[in-house]
Amino acid sequence: MPPPLCQFLRLPVFITTLLVACHGYGLNKPNVLLICVDDLRPELKCFGASYVKSPNIDRLAKEGRPFHRHYVQAPTCGASRYTLLTGKYGPSHNGALFIRSQKVEHPSFPAWFRKNGYTSVSVGKVSHHPGGRGGPNWNDDDKPEMPESWDRHLLPAGPWQHPRGAMHGLANGKIRQNAKHMDVYQAFDGPDTAYPDGLITDEALRQLDELGKQADKKPFFLAVGIIRPHLPFGAPLQYVKPYLKAKLPPTPHPLKPAGKTTWHRSGEFMKYNLWNRNPNTDAAFALEVRRHYAGCVTYADALVGRILDKLDQLKLRDNTIVILWGDHGWHLGEHAIWGKHALFEESLRSPLVISYPGIPQPGNPTYSIVETLDIFPTVCELAGLKVPTYVDGQSLLPILRKPETKGHPAISYSKKGTLTIRTKNHRLITHEDGTFELYDHRSPDAETKNLAGSQSKLVSELNKTLSARINTRN
Repeated sequence: MPPPLCQFLRLPVFITTLLVACHGYGLNKPNVLLICVDDLRPELKCFGASYVKSPNIDRLAKEGRPFHRHYVQAPTCGASRYTLLTGKYGPSHNGALFIRSQKVEHPSFPAWFRKNGYTSVSVGKVSHHPGGRGGPNWNDDDKPEMPESWDRHLLPAGPWQHPRGAMHGLANGKIRQNAKHMDVYQAFDGPDTAYPDGLITDEALRQLDELGKQADKKPFFLAVGIIRPHLPFGAPLQYVKPYLKAKLPPTPHPLKPAGKTTWHRSGEFMKYNLWNRNPNTDAAFALEVRRHYAGCVTYADALVGRILDKLDQLKLRDNTIVILWGDHGWHLGEHAIWGKHALFEESLRSPLVISYPGIPQPGNPTYSIVETLDIFPTVCELAGLKVPTYVDGQSLLPILRKPETKGHPAISYSKKGTLTIRTKNHRLITHEDGTFELYDHRSPDAETKNLAGSQSKLVSELNKTLSARINTRN
């Protein structure tokens, strides 16, 4: 594992370029700002999408390294965040962190930084529940998802009453009770604070003000979790309006797949009020859903921009590592799915951007395959901290230094006991009954034509690699 560049300062020759590079690698104990965005597809301008307006994330990508082929470990919030926050493979369901909370064997990502002298704060949805607690309304202080991890873990609920209300809230304090009575999308003509994410961002800015006062003496690890574009797709009208008459590109591979797959009936989406319409059979409705999702992305992007602007105003950017991470992808009609929870590309690929002072070739993307599992050790190395021996990922520092550096296959899993491995050209999915799906991404058929029956040798090779990697999973 390469040492932080700062260690080279022990050499008798002091090279100016190394001094500059060290500034973000631990010389001044850099701060860490982790921004988590829920259900965010890599459908942003900086990731190649032409129609989604994401100027602030695009700006961050120009200043850092966008990872165009980043894959999560699980296509669901709780299990994906488990991996981010522990650096380990784990259970594949949303209760993963609560199971861990009953027996904490190793410090979490934020706890490791806290142990090494950082003030750790979370605001919004960083673990599975916004605010990081359990109980009927997710506000029970005696039931933390991440014990020993945070000096402060906050969720300003405002008119939404409690974190559970904020998680699926619509404008002006409307709380989801029975989802069939809540519209699947909405655009309210009001300020950012008409929705829960506006309050989350305001609190994040207050925390930055407070943390910034002591940053020269005690660095911070601040994690901010933005809920949108999670269902229901509600956002202030100003962000949705540019899309209301927009022409969007056609949805690729919109048909339900044949054969055994992880296809599902989009239950999370379908339980909302859809006005008796189905996007799989109603093209006009499908277009409206996609437009409102795009509006939610632009809303989330604006909030990211406010956080980055505050970092600049406080003159903290020159000593802060910034990570923007999407907890998984989201289908907008691909494979006739509206949601996540499948092991297709659309569920498992999400945006990742890492930015820090002195990054070589800022703005140059990498197309190397990486995993959420790799973020914990990477940030440790950037901050000059020892990488814990128990983490399952590997540092992305070589790719940050040189974006064309080769990555590694990505492993993911679902609660149905299925596993998948993604390589440069292929995806293999294994089922508990011994059946396989093999897809070739060099073909326009992509994940619609199962080649497992005709390429048994490749199936065997990929399955062997998958088994070897997943044996480290808890």
